[in-house]
Amino acid sequence: MNLSSLLKTTEHARKRIGRGIGSGKGGHTVGRGSKGQKARGKMSPYFEGASAGASLIKRLPLLRGNLNLLPPESIVDLESLIKHKIVDEHEARTFGVKILGEGELKVPLVIKLPHSKAVEKKITAFIIKKKEIIEVKKTTSRKTSKKENKK
Repeated sequence: MNLSSLLKTTEHARKRIGRGIGSGKGGHTVGRGSKGQKARGKMSPYFEGASAGASLIKRLPLLRGNLNLLPPESIVDLESLIKHKIVDEHEARTFGVKILGEGELKVPLVIKLPHSKAVEKKITAFIIKKKEIIEVKKTTSRKTSKKENKK
């Protein structure tokens, strides 16, 4: 067996932090810097210090989608949002979806996903508004028919 006949490998074993000098990341501070809470104990992965302002999670943008693209009176669930390409399938399944109340609702929908109170208000307002329009149409059509009967 020759060394030249062996296969070349490009993968390296991971560094076992804090397992002695021979591990590649061992001895004294072990890559954590010196002193402080981050060097000593467990820390939240989202910790940025007291003066960081808004946290990382709050700075991330919410994904926007338009529910008015769905057909009227359709059921809003994960499959329908993926089918109409409102959300990405991988992200929706890993992170989940919550319907928020931004924008104007132009189509009656049945929502079966987690949603905010603002969405409930918009849906009920839309239903009430639609009923009022239907009632106005019915009353105007009755008035015209009564006038025709009097002639």
